[in-house]
Amino acid sequence: MRNLYSLLMLLLLPILLLRLYWRGFKAPMYRERWQERLGYFRAAGYSGCIWLHAVSVGEVQAAVLLIRRLLEEYPHLPMVITTTTPTGAQRVKELFADEVIHLYGPFDMPFINRRFFDRLQPRLLILMETEIWPNLIHEAYLRHVPTLLANARLSVRSAQRYHRLSGLTRETLQKITLIAPQGESDAERFRALGARHSQVEVTGSIKFDIRLSASLREQSEVQRRAWGSERPVWLAASTHEGEEEQILRAHRRIRSAIPECLLVLVPRHPERFDLVAELASASGFTTTRRSVSRGCDLTTAVFVGDTMGELPLLFGAADVAFIGGSLVPHGGHNLLEAAAQSLPVVFGPHMFNFTEISELFLEKQAAWRVQDPDELAEVVTRWLQSASERSRIGENGRALLDSQRGALQKLTILVDGFLGTDSS
Repeated sequence: MRNLYSLLMLLLLPILLLRLYWRGFKAPMYRERWQERLGYFRAAGYSGCIWLHAVSVGEVQAAVLLIRRLLEEYPHLPMVITTTTPTGAQRVKELFADEVIHLYGPFDMPFINRRFFDRLQPRLLILMETEIWPNLIHEAYLRHVPTLLANARLSVRSAQRYHRLSGLTRETLQKITLIAPQGESDAERFRALGARHSQVEVTGSIKFDIRLSASLREQSEVQRRAWGSERPVWLAASTHEGEEEQILRAHRRIRSAIPECLLVLVPRHPERFDLVAELASASGFTTTRRSVSRGCDLTTAVFVGDTMGELPLLFGAADVAFIGGSLVPHGGHNLLEAAAQSLPVVFGPHMFNFTEISELFLEKQAAWRVQDPDELAEVVTRWLQSASERSRIGENGRALLDSQRGALQKLTILVDGFLGTDSS
């Protein structure tokens, strides 16, 4: 089965390369360093590295605490981080500068993976969340390189897709040294797809171990004053195509009740920043952008967050947070960054990428789920008009997050088991 998959990937290689070239029209960084995806790069000093693979910004952000812990405990080992997207690469650079080595991850073909492993000679391969690549994992297995699927999650929808290739999925999962799921429901899905019980150890979500920088509160207060300290502000984070129209519709209803209300709209993908700003303006809202102005006057109705890496700062300056990717069937995004700042959180019906976390928040009255933009407008309006309700829900979220911490320590112990506890 894997051989058939490899043949298909080989046939798709020209299309994959053309896709990079095509995406480069909107995001030129896709055309940069493309040779790395084929395994061609300088590899001086990489031997014996810890190799961590994350797809994009979200996975990189989730891995930050683990990466920092590994840099502290294993300073003598090179740290290589691979991503698939340029935005992920940019975030790695912003967070770690020269502390780590960044490369673009390999296309999943045997000869490319062999080239990658020959150059890196890793001691450990860490895959973040749902990065299950048959040939990459097979190559690590052949070379006796331990693999850890960290912070692993598997939604019902993803499990159904993997089940269609049940033979290949079972073969691949059983070659992973250890799978560390975020929750028991994720663990059950991995086992149902063929992972052995001895391979699976639930650690919880590393995202609960979020730590805010000491300067973040001060930076957020500066931003809030720039928006207007007294005006109500709600933030729509990590929004997707087809979702901004619904959010703007909700914002129109909110402003009919609270005319001075400001919407901070933060699209998930940077190549959509211009489009979303134009959409807000075309919808009749006076609009400004973070990249050209840190503040706005009371006539401004929409503030587009079109910079990378500043979402925590913007969360800290808002009163209410909506989590994007949930009014459209994308699966939602991480709500914990907002909860860490005691922000009341609302999301749509499609949170299947974060089912266990979102259900836990609903159970503890730390978040609210809506079905459509009209319900969204109703909830946001109510919260913006009631400081006590905002505070109660926000504090519930912060308390829940604090109670769930500990995944980072568990993952660190697992890594120690692979690498040894001697960090000298």
